[in-house]
Amino acid sequence: MDLGIQGKGALVTGASSGLGFAAAMRLAQEGAEVVINSRSEDRLKQAAHKIENATGARVRRVALDLTPDGNAEKIAKRAAEQLPNGIDIVVSNTGGPPAGLFLDQPKERFSESADLLLHSAINLTRALLPGMLERKWGRMIYITSIAAIQPMEDLLLSNIYRAGLTGFCRTLASTYGMHGVTFNAVCPGYIATERLKELAKARAGSSGQTVDQVMATFAATTPAGRVGQPEELASIIAFLAGTHASFINGANIPVDGGKHRSLI
Repeated sequence: MDLGIQGKGALVTGASSGLGFAAAMRLAQEGAEVVINSRSEDRLKQAAHKIENATGARVRRVALDLTPDGNAEKIAKRAAEQLPNGIDIVVSNTGGPPAGLFLDQPKERFSESADLLLHSAINLTRALLPGMLERKWGRMIYITSIAAIQPMEDLLLSNIYRAGLTGFCRTLASTYGMHGVTFNAVCPGYIATERLKELAKARAGSSGQTVDQVMATFAATTPAGRVGQPEELASIIAFLAGTHASFINGANIPVDGGKHRSLI
């Protein structure tokens, strides 16, 4: 299927590894002009080389931490300078905050997590949405978590701020959908990334299990009987970025092998 994004400009944050890297790879495979962002220049350069070697595409880079105040706008500006026809697709992705229960989290970690998960996405949107509205075409795709649909006790910070990002996404879909711009969130469940290994280590430390036992539990408690692969989430992102998804707006799409139990 031709997704209709050949030559479209795409910015993917948190793209040096994991879900962001997989999304950038898939968009490049579909012919998008991709700019990738993360904090580490070295890791970003390695990621760009992997995508270029696999796809033959040219991959641009912006190495800068998305979270500090003002940096989202700098990333947007530097990415736009490398894509003179504009940024049509944004995949907003960040790492996750530390796992833990409420009383495990120091007070300052709440504001830090808000900056990481919520404010960075809001600021990136503020910087890039006007150009999309002017061109009357755009795709804002936010990688959140299944915790935004079904909260998990030891992912308190993710529960709070990813749910807030979901509300932001849904509100913008209602506000700006008439202008040819869509806003959607994808909600990964247990997917084989470094983040999942970190979560497994945290749960192993509090439960007395080994990391392998926790990982096996992740797979066993997923109806699909396994954890997902980053490429599976990337396929949904690429579809949402394309022309065939123009009537999907304000959706909160789980990619979790059936893990969550809610009806909506």
